[in-house]
Amino acid sequence: MKALLCTRYGTPDDLEIADIADPKAGPGEAVVNIRAAALNFFDTLIIAGKYQFKPAPPFSPAAEFSGVVESIGTGVTTCKVGDRVLGYMTYGAARERVAIPVDRLIKIPDALDFNRAAGICITYGTTFHALKDRAVLQRGESLAVLGAAGGVGLAAIELGKIMGARVIACASSDEKLAFSREHGADVTINYARDDLKEGLRKATDGHGTDVIYDPVGGAYSEPALRSIAWQGRYLVVGFAAGEIPKLPLNLVLLKGCDVIGVFWGAWIERDPAGHRANTEQLVAWCMEGKLSSHVHAAYPLAEGPAALKAIGARKIMGKVILRP
Repeated sequence: MKALLCTRYGTPDDLEIADIADPKAGPGEAVVNIRAAALNFFDTLIIAGKYQFKPAPPFSPAAEFSGVVESIGTGVTTCKVGDRVLGYMTYGAARERVAIPVDRLIKIPDALDFNRAAGICITYGTTFHALKDRAVLQRGESLAVLGAAGGVGLAAIELGKIMGARVIACASSDEKLAFSREHGADVTINYARDDLKEGLRKATDGHGTDVIYDPVGGAYSEPALRSIAWQGRYLVVGFAAGEIPKLPLNLVLLKGCDVIGVFWGAWIERDPAGHRANTEQLVAWCMEGKLSSHVHAAYPLAEGPAALKAIGARKIMGKVILRP
């Protein structure tokens, strides 16, 4: 079968397409024929050896996927050959088939297309966990979303609206903000042009932002924190800007606020039942038309390097999909 491989840490241009052996399902596993694999920003870090974990080359990027169960191993009772599924596997989905424990698979309806299904698990899963389980977002609260047009940013806008928040989308261009408004944002701020702290204060009539969702980091984190409401919640989701910010703890004290880490990958290992329940709810909302799971572009597997370059250049609004 074909696979997109990282044979040494480096850039997207260092990736290779190779023929590798087909996987076999072990006990408790299924082999899934992958129809779509979704890429995320952290894939650009994994292939460079700069992520929290460093898989030994050779390996494939892409952590989430959708497809069809092709075979099952012994002891499998929760799925069967022919089932349509989505799944999560940390890395390794940018290939034609994978063997994976069946407890990492969730069935999807026939009406949900594979491209959209592939992009649900991580971006929406991370964001739903952040807003529901970590921030406990309440109806009527304000939610500021940094990097609002990216995969997790779009998820935060849509889920924030479902949960009854007033959503303030913050992004680096008017094009991205227009996209954010199309997906439900109530207010927009161009932080490449305007002062973020003052923009958030104005957008909340001086009250401050109740919940801040930050997958960006870098220079935008401190001004966002300075705009937070009394006893607000600041969600640390990621560092797409490339710089891990140092937040002044005196602000945390003076605002009486919480700075909350969101490590979805670790949480699903500790609470698999919670992860399954959240994902099944997300799939249901997709089927009801409440979540777009918007696909910016779909690339053939051989064009995976170009797809990762587009993510690294922050040209993506929504998700990027590989079609093996």
